[in-house]
Amino acid sequence: MSAYQRSVTTRSKVMTAEEAVANIPDDSTITIGGLISILCPEKVISALGHRFDSCGSPSNLTVITPVRVGWDKERTTGLDHLAKPGMLKRLISGSFNVKESPRITEMIRSNQIEAYSFSMGTLFHLIRSMAGGNKGMFTQVGLQTYVDPRIEGGRLNERTTESLNEVIEVAGEEYLYYRPLPVHAAIIRGTTADEDGNVSLEHEPVTLAGLEMAMAAKANGGYVIVQAKRLAAKGSMHPRSIAVPGILVDAVVIDPEQKQSLLEYHHPSWTGEIKAPIDDIAEPLPLDTRKIILRRAAEELAPGSVVNLGVGIPVSLPQLLIEEHFFDQVTFSLEHGAVGGIPMGEEVFGAHINPTAILTSPQAFDYYHSGSLSASLLGFAQIDGAGNVNVSKFNGIFRGSGGFIDIVHRTKKILFCGTLTSGGLEVRIRDGKLAVVKEGRHKKFIPQVEHLTFNTDAARQKGQAPLYITERAVFRLGEEGLVLAEYAPGIDIEKEILPYIDFPVTIDPAVRPMSSHIFE
Repeated sequence: MSAYQRSVTTRSKVMTAEEAVANIPDDSTITIGGLISILCPEKVISALGHRFDSCGSPSNLTVITPVRVGWDKERTTGLDHLAKPGMLKRLISGSFNVKESPRITEMIRSNQIEAYSFSMGTLFHLIRSMAGGNKGMFTQVGLQTYVDPRIEGGRLNERTTESLNEVIEVAGEEYLYYRPLPVHAAIIRGTTADEDGNVSLEHEPVTLAGLEMAMAAKANGGYVIVQAKRLAAKGSMHPRSIAVPGILVDAVVIDPEQKQSLLEYHHPSWTGEIKAPIDDIAEPLPLDTRKIILRRAAEELAPGSVVNLGVGIPVSLPQLLIEEHFFDQVTFSLEHGAVGGIPMGEEVFGAHINPTAILTSPQAFDYYHSGSLSASLLGFAQIDGAGNVNVSKFNGIFRGSGGFIDIVHRTKKILFCGTLTSGGLEVRIRDGKLAVVKEGRHKKFIPQVEHLTFNTDAARQKGQAPLYITERAVFRLGEEGLVLAEYAPGIDIEKEILPYIDFPVTIDPAVRPMSSHIFE
């Protein structure tokens, strides 16, 4: 052991990861912070997995993580450290990804663990509710979707039988009531921690809900572990910089090798340390299906809009708006809390270049649930004849809904963006017209979605009118299902649209070509 290690382990709250996780008992419920690689307490989670390997404890764990944690299919990271028979009993999360957590997703698929998928905002708000010692939480978010117990109740496999929520009527309206899940331990991360356990986040691009997780554990008499990159002397940190006060922290684990994200370098423009020149960031998008879809979606955005982006095609919208000189007219907001600036791509989804503000995740979802967003661009995996959308579970793939259900709950303008087919689709764009060179192998417009992530009956009740935007057709929601409203120049509706939709589609009598500039 080095002199440095000997010195830090003698202090009251600073200890090794192995010492910290030794205090987590069997049968615990643990909440773990992180967003893929961002704010992931990797060293502590790894030590927890190694402890089980060496002594078979802690076993029978329940893990609550609003966002998936882990980022590398080539080596074990994040929650995959806990993907061991006998160690993990139940996982409750908002998102999953086989590419990042192959062991976890295989355990779900093979019924080795119980698994629940709820909306990300619901889990953040439930944790916040538990932080206050409340007896559960009421919300209308998720009614008439797969999280509703009358449909699937968020249960992902046959082993998962217990219902964690129920429908209750309050003042004549239906609500989903989520019972509290007493937290025995919280594992979170920050940038700097002092000897008393006070924690700051100056190098982190998001805040998430570390404070709420720590408070939820403490409300239940639980144990809180914080991983940080560097140690500060007692009393040396400015009180305004403290994100999690030391009164909530039991153990501090220092990891000098801790990275800001899975990317190799620290990015100061993500945290407000510097402002990066936009001209050095954005390159023009190639004229392809992505650009066509985004150009059409951009036509729906009014100056002054506050816009949320989902993963997939939508994440490239800022790049397009910079290119087409509309970027300054729109403010971007992601559910992970950053406001303004340029949202990053999928690998570091949640980080923004040059953010103007960074909210906590519970605060961001408060803003969304109130209906304050102007618009959201979201991807889709499946759409059915009623206009229902699935992004959460399809073709044996577990993805979860992430923030999708929260985002669409009351957002005024919902723009679903994706190609008509997938799997090898090739197009040619020439002279302002679109031609399909090679059709995709997989149809995405099918008779019935496998998982009900967006329910059009609920949308109609709220007065929402989503658009479904593809590279060759734009659909609106009619009284009985999808209505074809626009088609791409050069595309034959009867030959190149309708045969690739496995349900009847109404053609608007005023159907018209999409704007020609989209294809130029």
